[in-house]
Amino acid sequence: MQKVTARITPEGSMDLLSQAEVEQLRDTSQGGLHQLFRNCALAVLNSGELSDNPHEIERLFHDFDIQVIQQPRGIKLELINAPASAFVDGKLVLGIKEQLYAVLRDVVYAHSGRQIFDPETLAPPEMAKASDAAAAVQGSAITNGVFDLLRNAGVLVPRRTPNLVVCWGGHSISREEYDFTKEVGHSLGIRGFDICTGCGPGAMKGPMKGATIAHAKQRIRNGRYLGVTEPGIIAAESPNPIVNELVILPDIEKRLEAFVRIAHSIVVFPGGAGTAEEILYLLGVLLNPRNAKLPFPLIFSGNKASETYFRTIDEFIQRTLGPEASRHYKIIIDDPEQTAREVRLGIQDVTYYRKSHGDAFYYNWLLSIDEAFQIPFIPTHESMAALDLHRNQPLHLLAANLRRAFSGIVAGNVKADGIRQIMLHGPFRLKGDRDLVSALGSLLEGFVEQQRMKLPGSTYEPCYTFELE
Repeated sequence: MQKVTARITPEGSMDLLSQAEVEQLRDTSQGGLHQLFRNCALAVLNSGELSDNPHEIERLFHDFDIQVIQQPRGIKLELINAPASAFVDGKLVLGIKEQLYAVLRDVVYAHSGRQIFDPETLAPPEMAKASDAAAAVQGSAITNGVFDLLRNAGVLVPRRTPNLVVCWGGHSISREEYDFTKEVGHSLGIRGFDICTGCGPGAMKGPMKGATIAHAKQRIRNGRYLGVTEPGIIAAESPNPIVNELVILPDIEKRLEAFVRIAHSIVVFPGGAGTAEEILYLLGVLLNPRNAKLPFPLIFSGNKASETYFRTIDEFIQRTLGPEASRHYKIIIDDPEQTAREVRLGIQDVTYYRKSHGDAFYYNWLLSIDEAFQIPFIPTHESMAALDLHRNQPLHLLAANLRRAFSGIVAGNVKADGIRQIMLHGPFRLKGDRDLVSALGSLLEGFVEQQRMKLPGSTYEPCYTFELE
């Protein structure tokens, strides 16, 4: 395994850090930022490598480190035993360099006295329910915090016609499914749409790749390929090389809120537990009665071979959340052009609605997000077993709990902390109403059979068990 040690100079404002910020980045204690910065930096430097196992990546680069070197005229970063694949002729690839400083920017900003990004300062949902007023204040503060971080990253562009399409889908997909995502990306790009994804490989890379060709045909020189991620997932889904804007939110809940507030339309490709989590998050938000009249174009799109996958997803949604949820999306099979046309028509409705209601094009302030979707859920064996998987609750809150179940499964599959818990204590235990848990089990069984839980070639051991009530 070839490795490189080098010093690099930042570009832009990140060559200016306060002494306190530098000390935070050097601090290796539990409250310091060094380990977080180091792990995210390694993920970026490891871009393009095919592994979704953070422990394997850590084993290969256990001796990697990154140090902030303070100098009279600014700072430099010292990369120690970095992946050689990030360098060409001894120089760091420019795109990787830009992404590395995006990591620095977001890690510093999110932890510069902004308590709203610290899970320990946020009331858990069950406490927030005790006071609607307190919950509303806390929810508003989180929404504003997400806005602040996106604005600091330069993601929010005013005076620009709505054209950002968020694409969700798995990192572990077949070659045929990947090629289809490129075709859809091309159909979107040729119509002038920009692409935002979770920034990793597979269905997160394909739409960007297709859009780059289409943008070149249309001579669009400022095309945006926005990657939105968070520290827990970035090691398993390193940013792909096409991403030209990278932003790292502090946790999965704020990442999901960022997606739905900046999106003008969302297209979902085949995926696994992470994609199911994203779908349930958005459906839960849209099922909130306060969002009943708000247009939000959502399309499930795949090649002919993916039809069974989406019918299975649709059946799961019908069994758990009912027809009220299924009316919020359209399923389009094997037709990239029709997918793009539906996106265009949907964005026209969004544009009209935002104009008539005085809402910003760059951030969906009118979208109401319940605190159950905002407060970080920390997957542990206790919190997973305590999930309320019963029907005696409003649909949008049931969706929130189903979303948490999938979030825990994602953690057990690919996140370092979740994998560690499974190794120490065995699988997570999920219990609830017989029909709900049965529907959940059937969906996950299909994901395993289709190799959607891990990259092809790896053996999958379920990180969950079920208990029917």
